[in-house]
Amino acid sequence: MSAVPRTPGTPGKSGTHPATLLLDTQCALGEGATWCANTGRFYWTDIESAQLWRYDPSDGSSTFWRMPERLATFALCADPNVLLLGLASHLAFFDLTTGETRHIVDVEPGLNTRVNDGRCDRQGRFVFGTKDEGAPLRTVGGFYRLNHDLSLERLPLPAPAISNSIAFSPDGTTMYYCDSPTREIRACDYRADGSIANDRLFTTLTDATGEPDGSSVDSDGGLWNAQWGGKRVVRYGPDGVATERVDVPTAQPSCVAFGGAQRGTLYITSARVGLDAAALADDSHAGGVFVATPTRHGLPEPVFQGAPA
Repeated sequence: MSAVPRTPGTPGKSGTHPATLLLDTQCALGEGATWCANTGRFYWTDIESAQLWRYDPSDGSSTFWRMPERLATFALCADPNVLLLGLASHLAFFDLTTGETRHIVDVEPGLNTRVNDGRCDRQGRFVFGTKDEGAPLRTVGGFYRLNHDLSLERLPLPAPAISNSIAFSPDGTTMYYCDSPTREIRACDYRADGSIANDRLFTTLTDATGEPDGSSVDSDGGLWNAQWGGKRVVRYGPDGVATERVDVPTAQPSCVAFGGAQRGTLYITSARVGLDAAALADDSHAGGVFVATPTRHGLPEPVFQGAPA
């Protein structure tokens, strides 16, 4: 790949990859892209339909579970038959074999917010944020961490209107996050003991359209960010400079995860919510799952190391 001078947010032409449709699931709000290396399966959620989805590339089958309320995010657990759910109002464990959910803790009771984006840190603790459910949007949410002992703590980060882009560098010492309406992705130092310092701007979107949504980090430390409303996923190097782009043939890509053999396939979820009839006529696969094969490879998804009491 030739070196091309570029400014943050504008990757060179040599770094552009196409995405193609994998599954035409027409999710209202597909999110939470997650690859499970233990089972070789891809998971995601349709938030507004309160459904957890799973795709098995070995036979091309897909299935879903209905959730007790909107499922915003989730994490793999040490037990491959259990997931940690970030439901709209609370966290819970979910047994994939029995369909049983076990309540852990309520999140922001009394506020008109819901759980939104989340990922496990490299120590196996679940870090997530919330979003305002009102209109107009207010910065009343928060960022939280569920520790191994199932205690919940609020992180000392600015209150978001819509939390997103939570991800961690390969060595776990940098946390990425954003408040989507600001069109900025931020970073902070993230220590093994859980303390946070040096909160700073990582990058600002420079395209005319799009907001930062879900992210994943590759083995070289690049942050791949799905950009809602922009028909693209953009990779930023550790310095915050855009280096590669995936063109996604749908308006609202929402989250990304590396999976497949050697984690060389980029899975991309998307959404239909907010698109009118005319837009959907031109974007008939909105809400589907798309894939791309960039030259980079992903990292194993950390699993939550806590367990039901």
